[in-house]
Amino acid sequence: MRRIRSLRSLLTAAAVAVAGAGLTALGTGPAQAATPLPAHVFAPYFEAWTGDSPAALSAQSGAEHLTMAFIQTEAAGSCTPYWNGDSGSPISSATFGDDIRTIQGRGGDVIPSFGGYTADTTGTEIADSCTDVGKIAAAYEKVITTYDITRLDMDVEVDSLDNTAGIDRRNKAIKQVQDWAAAGGRTLQVSYTLPTTTSGLASNSLAVLRNAVQNGARVDVANLMTFDYYDGADPHDMAKDTQTAAQGLYNQLAGLYPGKSPAQLWAMIGITEMPGVDDYGPAETFTLADATQVYNWAVSKGINTLSFWALQRDNGGCPGGGAGDGCSGIEQGTWAFSHIFEPFTSGTTAPPSNDFSLGLSPASGSVTAGNSTTARVSTAVTAGSAQTVNLSVSGAPSGVTASLSPTSVTAGGSATLTLRTSASAASGTYTLTVSGAGDKAGHTATYTLTITGGSGSQCTAAPWDASAVYVGGDQVSHDGHRWQAKWWTTGEEPGTTGEWGVWQDLGAC
Repeated sequence: MRRIRSLRSLLTAAAVAVAGAGLTALGTGPAQAATPLPAHVFAPYFEAWTGDSPAALSAQSGAEHLTMAFIQTEAAGSCTPYWNGDSGSPISSATFGDDIRTIQGRGGDVIPSFGGYTADTTGTEIADSCTDVGKIAAAYEKVITTYDITRLDMDVEVDSLDNTAGIDRRNKAIKQVQDWAAAGGRTLQVSYTLPTTTSGLASNSLAVLRNAVQNGARVDVANLMTFDYYDGADPHDMAKDTQTAAQGLYNQLAGLYPGKSPAQLWAMIGITEMPGVDDYGPAETFTLADATQVYNWAVSKGINTLSFWALQRDNGGCPGGGAGDGCSGIEQGTWAFSHIFEPFTSGTTAPPSNDFSLGLSPASGSVTAGNSTTARVSTAVTAGSAQTVNLSVSGAPSGVTASLSPTSVTAGGSATLTLRTSASAASGTYTLTVSGAGDKAGHTATYTLTITGGSGSQCTAAPWDASAVYVGGDQVSHDGHRWQAKWWTTGEEPGTTGEWGVWQDLGAC
């Protein structure tokens, strides 16, 4: 991904000392009965260097599958893989093992990803760093057997795209691992995550896939990074660009794999978005409306994977800001993008070994501004044994304070949701989400709150629609403001093009 990595990762990569601690006989254990990924899967990237728990964020967000980024060597010339290139985070059950087993116990899984922007620009992507194909293959096998996973992702971009020797080594190693997996009866998929233009892969990205074909390495998913185009075409219609990029990839795959049917070609395609503002700036802003449009398109085409960079950005903690590792830069509810993409996961998957239900009674209520109301949050064991359920609530509008007591229950127990409103709360109807995160499952329930008699103001104009056509004088609401079109427009997001853009800001509402 074209993201600025954490300071620790950058410092680790900068301290390049050529070393050759190779892997020789790793990952040669017997095949395990790992559960294949669903035929269609939502698997957002998880930033593994943050110190966050992937199992906890998986449960909180509702994303049952994660793509975990990144695995790389500590220094150029090494053949030893580490999470984030940090020698303190080896490929072992002690590093993320408990989290991954928890996710798998819920019926989800993870996709470890090799490479990424930092590795691909510092020579620490393992196929760039290690010149021994057998040792590269052994590193892949170690990750597979350590975490009992069924897909590996290869994030290849920037400098790695032009390292033809590394590309060839990587595909030769993938072929070796696929032969090893087949001999042991192990399910294994390989995805390539690649930068794209709005009309498909550039020639160097396409060359990665062409080399795979030449080496007999099977590519199950070609995953496009549909953001950071840096082509100067401002502003971008991010949902439309996703579709034209994928159509271009489809045409390219048809040339590489002439024996595949249209359905099989679409089933090789993955899409990775960046929620909100990407690295290029506001001209490339992926909105919640874009997410809905892309979701519907992805379902209609039958693509394999939906993803975004990254789970830790799926919140509105920095509205009006730029791209960041911890927030989207736009106004949104926490996990709003995840909730749009969650239903995409479908196909065969294992049910959680321990599970629970989460409900609200009542599930809606009306309150006069300045007063409060409550609801009972109930849980029940639906499979296996009881587990601890950590509760949280999101989506409260300005002037409303939401609290839970207690904030943690054992499945089968209950808690109280209290909503206190101030006199300045805006009259209107709002949806709040109560999330329950257990060690083996995660669920949400929604509460519809109606506020009357408030002194605050709420946007009454229709929300801006990316697909609608507007003419001069039309008004919409967007990001808490009222906007008026100066002339004909469609697809131009209010607030992204400055004072000379089509939309005039009429102020907060």
